Parts: sequence; C-alpha cells; structure tokens
Amino acid sequence: MAGAARSRSFRAVEGAFAQAGNIVSLFLDVVRKTFKRPFHWREFIEQSWFIASVSILPAALVSIPFGAVVALQAGSLIKQLGAESFTGATSVLATVQQAAPVVTALLIAGAAGAAVAADLGSRTIREEIDAMEVLGVDPIQRLVVPRVLGMVLVAILLNGLVSVVGIAGGYFFNVLLQGGTPGAYLASFSALAQLPDLWVGEIKAAIFGVIAGVIAAYKGLHPKGGPKGVGEAVNQSVVITFLVLFFANLVITLIYLQIVPAKGA
Repeated sequence: MAGAARSRSFRAVEGAFAQAGNIVSLFLDVVRKTFKRPFHWREFIEQSWFIASVSILPAALVSIPFGAVVALQAGSLIKQLGAESFTGATSVLATVQQAAPVVTALLIAGAAGAAVAADLGSRTIREEIDAMEVLGVDPIQRLVVPRVLGMVLVAILLNGLVSVVGIAGGYFFNVLLQGGTPGAYLASFSALAQLPDLWVGEIKAAIFGVIAGVIAAYKGLHPKGGPKGVGEAVNQSVVITFLVLFFANLVITLIYLQIVPAKGA
C-alpha cells in the first residue's frame, strides 16, 4: 500500500512538471506566432471586447470596497503611530502597487480566463481544433494569440480603472469616516509617490494577463472526458492561474523593491 501511494505521488509530481513544461511551450509558441503574419485583427478586437464586457463592471464594483478597506486599515494603523499626514501615501501606494494589479488579475482569470477555457474546450471536444489543423489553419495563431493579447490589453486598461476607482473610494472613506484632511491626503501622496510605482502596476497587469491567457488556453485545448472534462478544465485553469499569479506578484514585488529605491531614500 505504501509503495502504491508513493508511486501515485510520483506520477502526480511528474504530471505537474510535464504540465508546467507544456504551458511554457505554449507561451513560447504564442510569443513566436504573435509576430507571424497574418495577424487576425478581427478576432483580437472581438475577444478584447468580450473580455472587457465580462470584466469591467465586476472590477469597478470590487475596487470600491477594496480601496476603502485598504484606506481604513492603513488610516487606523497610521493614526496609532501618530503619522496621520501619511495616510494618503500609504493607501494610494498600496492600491496602485499591490491591490489594483491583484484585483485585476483575479477578475481576468476568474471571468475572462474561465470563458476562454470553456470556449476553447468546447471547440476541442467538437473536434473543431482538429478540423482546423487538417485544413492547414494554425489554431494557436488563429485562436490563442488573439485571446492572450486581448487579455493583456484589457488587464492593462482594467488596472488603470481599478486604481482610479480604488483611490477615489479610499479618499472618500478616509475623509468621510476617519476625519482625514483632503489636502493632507493628496500632499502626502505627491511627496512619497513616484512614476515607477505606476509603471510596476501596469507591468504586473500585463504579465498577469499573459499568465491567465496562456493557462486558460492550454486547459481549453486539452480537456479530458467530454463535456465534464471541459468543466474540470475551466476549474483547473482558474485555480492554477490564481496560484501562479500570487507567486508572480511576490517575485515582481521583490525585484521592484530591490531595483527602484523608495522616494527620499
């Protein structure tokens, strides 16, 4: 029994590494075929619009309480330390650098990623992908590349939206509920914030969009067991994407803090 359990564990680990390698291989194919002609602009625009339509409203609704929680928690902690004048800088930088990219990534992976995985999975079990290959049409270039690039574009735009709405929500709740001063809130932000803080948020959003798009496409192209397998592939794509996104966020944050010194340091 113990030997069988070890054998199953070994096969599971081996399968996980094989799947990671296949996802990396698909990512390299997407990068290579992005610059291959012809580029399918119509598919790219349609997919970008679809991804935006399922993500904009949830992103706006989530960013308001998210920004409010960050502002209220930061304001409460800073008030205990006697540094109320830095509440604006703390809440805004936390929103721009961390909260906005993460919220954007979760919504892109949960809403758009699930839709992409379901769409490609249904095409796969209907043998549309095989038919395209028989006809000499590359499914990676025709279907995957426009969807991945669409998720990247929408992720970058959504990150800006979430940042603006989150900052506005934090400003409102800090001034209204915690008795903060509007001038001090904005002055502290301008004193400590710098342009790379905005760039790192946009870079995170773009990278998260690539990760979500590639993983969703891979799972959609490799479902197992018919319609039930498509549902399982959708669930797996969301879970795997969440895990990879949080790890990628940690790595990018560590690199950014080492490369870009804090303002005034």
